[in-house]
Amino acid sequence: MDYRAPLREMQFVLHELADLKAIQALPGSEEASDDTVAAVLEECARLTGEVISPLNRVGDTDPPRWADGKVTTSPGFAKAFRAFVEGGWQGVMHPAEHGGQGLPKLVATPCLEMLQSANLAFSLCPLLTDGAIEALLTAGSEALQHRYVPPLIDGRWTGTMNLTEPQAGSDLSLVRTRAEREPGGGYRLFGQKIYITFGEHDLAENIIHLVLARVSDAPAGIKGLSLFVVPKFLPKADGSLGPRNDVYCASIEHKLGIKGSPTAVLIFGDGRGEQGAGALAELVGEENRGLETMFIMMNAARFQVGLQGIAVGERAYQQACAYARDRIQSRAVEGSPGPVAIVEHPDVRRLLMFMRSHVEAARSLAYVAAAHSDLARHHPDHAVRERSQAIYDYLVPVVKGWSTETAIEVTSAGIQVHGGMGFIEDTGAAQHYRDARILSIYEGTTAIQANDLLGRKTVRDGGRTAALLIEQMQATVVALRVAGDADLTAIAAHLAAAAAAHRAAVDYFLRTASTDVRAAYAGSVPYLKLAGLTLGGWQLARAALVAHPRRTGPDPSFHVAKVATARFFADHVLSTAPALLAAIEAGGAGALALSASDF
Repeated sequence: MDYRAPLREMQFVLHELADLKAIQALPGSEEASDDTVAAVLEECARLTGEVISPLNRVGDTDPPRWADGKVTTSPGFAKAFRAFVEGGWQGVMHPAEHGGQGLPKLVATPCLEMLQSANLAFSLCPLLTDGAIEALLTAGSEALQHRYVPPLIDGRWTGTMNLTEPQAGSDLSLVRTRAEREPGGGYRLFGQKIYITFGEHDLAENIIHLVLARVSDAPAGIKGLSLFVVPKFLPKADGSLGPRNDVYCASIEHKLGIKGSPTAVLIFGDGRGEQGAGALAELVGEENRGLETMFIMMNAARFQVGLQGIAVGERAYQQACAYARDRIQSRAVEGSPGPVAIVEHPDVRRLLMFMRSHVEAARSLAYVAAAHSDLARHHPDHAVRERSQAIYDYLVPVVKGWSTETAIEVTSAGIQVHGGMGFIEDTGAAQHYRDARILSIYEGTTAIQANDLLGRKTVRDGGRTAALLIEQMQATVVALRVAGDADLTAIAAHLAAAAAAHRAAVDYFLRTASTDVRAAYAGSVPYLKLAGLTLGGWQLARAALVAHPRRTGPDPSFHVAKVATARFFADHVLSTAPALLAAIEAGGAGALALSASDF
């Protein structure tokens, strides 16, 4: 089944929850009118639905091939990539002065979601290129920006992020790739990097690798890491391609999912380059401050991986709905003359509502986070910028961690709706589940996101940002109760309890992190899940407030569904918040009871 973008839902979230009008009023966003946004989304939906979505299955069944250091991508990918870049989609949120469209992150976010729903594996190449552009614009010299950013935006070149090595996964202090200074300036790199997404391919004429490496006299640990640009082909002064650099693809991985994305092992400096041994490289920023710049790429990627969780969940939900409407099986529980479509069975309805409500909650939270990013960058008031940045920083690990954990559950529910047919590869439901499984691992596992949320985003700021969000949740509770409707009152009760649990969890961590750090961090993932379902449920509650009075106006079925979805999520998901709080407050009583040798 091909993908159809949920444009009505996306427009609702943009306008009613993420406050697109406030973003349109920011300096530099004047071109993002309602008409422009609608046109951009409609054209993106056409491209992703008609051109990119049909290749999703192709990438899974006919993945890229490696031979003699070169990678041939899945059939149709190169043509689709040309359509993508010729439409200007790589530059949607990048500056106009470098060839981009300069639209707000909030407007780019649904476009990114559509691309990722249409073809998760294909979308990874533009995702990493976005991160490279962000890093170069933030820390690169004017010369680096002039040389590399325009061809990255126009799609002639693509970008990668090179962190991981065989002995250095999440612990980047163990990175061994070395950089040797050249007498006349520049550097030569030697080492190996693994898990490099689209590290070699045939979609573009050049690949620009951003690589963490250690200059020979650098300090040990993460403080000695520097960031370098290493092009596959060295660019000439006029921008044309020069000699082949000394970086080669040794192999690509065979994976559980996202098979259409070539995941490369790259070798730097084995002597095959046209300029001698060592991959020629240019420094980005300052020596020994590479990790700071790489975090720019990582944060951009983490937000987008959160969107991937939403996107693959949406794709699985659409397929499950279509199957449930068509599959005739068993009589209705109340009795019927003959078999009925399985969508009539109560538990299938529950599974579909589970999928729908989680996707809508996660989408709403991500779009709201994107709006805060725009406010943090462009609002004229310094205090608003600071507050918005703090909120965005708090939300990013939640968007990444909770949305991707949710995607695993949602795609699993999609298989359950299909029954035995979901376990058969021919239906495609299994691909969504396999593709989703990587999302909670790459760009930082769920535990890494949870540790960030707990340590940097909660304890370090004394819980102030969390308290601000909880205060806003409590205001929504009051508004729900004032409305006086039975559905809204029920949502209010569950949201109030979830917000109270969130507040109690923050208080627990502020008390405990300095006295029993292991017990505190034993509760970090439950805390992330608590934050996700509370913040996501809050967005659905806000949606219900908007939709409730519109149930008798134009498009009544859409607004009735918004209230029903919020009510389901409150009853079935927000209601579990106190249990997560209990797990958090139990600390390490169970998790840390055994010694390492007992496992």
